[in-house]
Amino acid sequence: MKTSANPHRARHHGFGLIEAVIGIALITLFLFGIAESGKLASRLIGSSSLARQAAFLSEEGIEAVKGLRDSGWTVNIAPLVLDTDYWLNFSGGVWVLTSTAQPFLDNRFDRRVRISAVGRDSSDDIVVSGGVIDTGTKKVTVSVAWSDRGATTTAILSTYVTNLFNN
Repeated sequence: MKTSANPHRARHHGFGLIEAVIGIALITLFLFGIAESGKLASRLIGSSSLARQAAFLSEEGIEAVKGLRDSGWTVNIAPLVLDTDYWLNFSGGVWVLTSTAQPFLDNRFDRRVRISAVGRDSSDDIVVSGGVIDTGTKKVTVSVAWSDRGATTTAILSTYVTNLFNN
């Protein structure tokens, strides 16, 4: 009968294989975690980019309405039906508000403009409801909606415009 020079060797036979399998599993889990973190970061960056674009489109909408106000309140702002959706169209070098739905901007964004009446209290402060209607001031709300990963998100920006030039 042959005896081993190291009696403990027989008890540890196969232990190196278990260590290797555990090591490979840990490395695989680590690499999988890094890959998933990268995918999540990419999605978040994409969503953030869309939200930033929508914010810029909202600001552009407000500025376009201010330009319409400047070029003629009685022609461009006063005749609009209040609390109705309008779309901006850049035509012939000028902005135009139209009640006809426009194609999505960049095949993704739906921008709408809504003009609302403004009421003022006895101190001439703007009130949310009631008060006396100020025909020389309107509330402008621009909403930009887009779809991202199956959900619709909307960015909304509001301001007031007045008949600044009495035109």
